[in-house]
Amino acid sequence: MTQMNIDELKSKTISELTNIAKDLKIQGHSGLRKQDLIFRILEAKTEKDGLMFGQGVLEILPDGFGFLRAPTYNYLPGPDDIYVSPSQIRKFDMRTGDTISGQIRPPKDSERYFALLKVEAINFENPEQTKDKILF
Repeated sequence: MTQMNIDELKSKTISELTNIAKDLKIQGHSGLRKQDLIFRILEAKTEKDGLMFGQGVLEILPDGFGFLRAPTYNYLPGPDDIYVSPSQIRKFDMRTGDTISGQIRPPKDSERYFALLKVEAINFENPEQTKDKILF
């Protein structure tokens, strides 16, 4: 199974992304915006054979859910944000400002954002080890 990292794709040029889209036989890839092209590549790659991984800095919203924000948008809300569920935030005692990385999935029909499926690391450490962190 091949792993694909969303950050890898963001760093590529449009022509590099177009070549990847051709290799994956994605229909109608010409003329797409970079963000849409990345989305289609990730969707096709995941469907075909692999897992996707993403990383970002967590911002927890008042409703209890959060988003992983990307440095490419100066950590402000953007189209590349990754949704983090309230249950994951509670389970791992996550805080705003934590750097989270893990397995993600593309948005389902009614969703707008990628979603975090499995937490691989919190602040570059095993998530189980960060549960008892000291807050100051």
